[in-house]
Amino acid sequence: MCLGVPGKIVEIVETSGLLMGKVDFGGIVKEACLAYLDYPQVGEFVLVHVGFALQKIDEVVALETLQTLREMGELDAELGLDAQRSQ
Repeated sequence: MCLGVPGKIVEIVETSGLLMGKVDFGGIVKEACLAYLDYPQVGEFVLVHVGFALQKIDEVVALETLQTLREMGELDAELGLDAQRSQ
């Protein structure tokens, strides 16, 4: 489907001049580019699309959206986990 998926920033690092971070998507941690955000902070929730955090979002909205994606069975697909499991 290609949705933006909400996640919580758990770590921020600078890699070759690019601001990157580890983002927790309800227990699944993946790396995302944080370069498009103004002053990202650990603990903030962001909307991530194809590996890029596009905007900060409200925690309540983020958690509700993650739950909805789980209920729909779409969370693994959106995070690319279905493809990894089939290999």
